[in-house]
This record gives sequence, C-alpha cells and structure tokens, in this order.
Amino acid sequence: MKRIIFVLATIIASYVLNAQVKTPQPSPHSVLTQVVGLTEVTVDYSRPSAKGRIIFGDLVPFGKLWRTGANYNATISFSEDVVINSTTLKKGKYAIFTTPKADKWEVIFYTDSDNWGTPENWDANKVAVLVNVIPVTLNYPTESLTISVGNLTNDSATLDIAWEKTMVSVKFDVPTQKAALSSIEKTLAGPTAGDYFSSAQYFYQSNVDLNKAFDYVNKAILMTKAGEDIPFWYLRQKSLIQAKLGDKVGAIATANLSLAAATKVKNNDYIKMNNDSIKEWSKK
Repeated sequence: MKRIIFVLATIIASYVLNAQVKTPQPSPHSVLTQVVGLTEVTVDYSRPSAKGRIIFGDLVPFGKLWRTGANYNATISFSEDVVINSTTLKKGKYAIFTTPKADKWEVIFYTDSDNWGTPENWDANKVAVLVNVIPVTLNYPTESLTISVGNLTNDSATLDIAWEKTMVSVKFDVPTQKAALSSIEKTLAGPTAGDYFSSAQYFYQSNVDLNKAFDYVNKAILMTKAGEDIPFWYLRQKSLIQAKLGDKVGAIATANLSLAAATKVKNNDYIKMNNDSIKEWSKK
C-alpha cells in the first residue's frame, strides 16, 4: 500500500512540476520585420494597453526617460547603415528610448540594447543618435502601444510610435541606390574566382561532373591577378580533381606547385596533404 501511495505521489508531483499555467500577458510581446528598399528593419517590443488611463503626462511622466513599452526595452535592428537626422547609424541592434514631453519628444537610439526597462547607469557614450521630434495628436485613440515602420519609399521610411492619441515619427534614410548599384555591378561583372572555386569544390565532392569541376578550377586559377601567386588551395583542389579523373601525372605536377606555394607561406597542413598525395599518386 505504501508503495502505491509513493508512486501516486511521485506522479502527482511530476505533473505539478511540469504543468504550466497559461494566461494572457498584460503587455504582449511583438516583433515587426519590414524591408525598406533593400534594408531589413526589425522592431522588437512589448505592447501595454491604455485601459482608460491617461498615458502621457501621467502613466508615462513628461520629461522622464521611458523604455518605450513594457518589460525589456524596445529595440530596432537595421541590416544596413541608415541615416537619421544627418547622422549615420551603423547597421546593428539598438534600444529605443524616449523622453516624452508635451511639446516635443527625444527619441534615442542606444547601443546597449539588453536592459529590463531603462539602464541602471545611463552612459552618454552609448547614445548613437538622439533626435527631437514634434508629437502629433491623433483623431482616434490607439489602445495598445504601436511601434511601426511607415511612409515607405525605396530610400526612406519612418519609425512611428503611437499610443493613446499621440504619435511621433522619426525619418530614416536607407542606402538603397548604393546597394542596388553594387549588386548590379557585381552581377554584370560575372562570377569571381571564389565563385568558380566553390563550384569546382561542389562538383568534385558530389561527383556530379568532374570535367566541369576541372573547368571551373582552371577558370579560378586563370583569374589570379598578374604578379600574385596562385592560391595553393586552388592548386590543391585541381590536383585532387586530376587524380580523380585518372590523370596521376598531371595531379602530381599540380600538387608540386601547391606544395611549393604552401611551403612559401609555411602552411604545414597543405604541405603535409600535398606530400601525402604525391606519395600516394607516385605508387605504381
């Protein structure tokens, strides 16, 4: 009987430990991802609700630094450098802090993005950008704090913060033209030596087409700039392809070139690999 009671107690205890009560969060977590031109923008924040309360000047005091949401501070991430108020904000993740006032807001992009609320010790050196914006009064109430990316063009957008009947917007510019022209030039210029080398590796390793692998590695080698040494790893890959194609003589000759290049820069790994292969391929 005692054993049965013990087993039942263990089962009940296990159930209690593993059970999780699920209830709605008072300030639900929200993540927004928006592409502006060619730049990906992600906003991560929690959304408190007004619930009939006066927000700005009361629940959120005027003149006091605010986490811009609830729980952890709101954050924004940019995949490329952007420009805010003539200041370049490097790509990366930033906390969004604000100081609401009746006539203007300070919107701050802060490099330390991992704070519960506002930083315990404020560091002015971590302020990447601070911009003053004029709040506008909305014609309709916004029940839950809403941070969004609006007014999209190929080259810019706005970070919009709205709650109750107040909204502020911060414009940011994205380097769409620069990124697009770079992409066009790179594509029209054709494959790089690295592209051909990677393709040769794939065809060799997957046994898809060794002749194509040989062609691609030769193209990679031919793209070596005048006056520069052919990369020893390119030559190593060529020797492996030649050996797999059955050309042991050619493989040994190429491996010797790779060995010489690897020896020049004292790369012991490639020195050993080439010596081992030459010894293996020289066997009759």
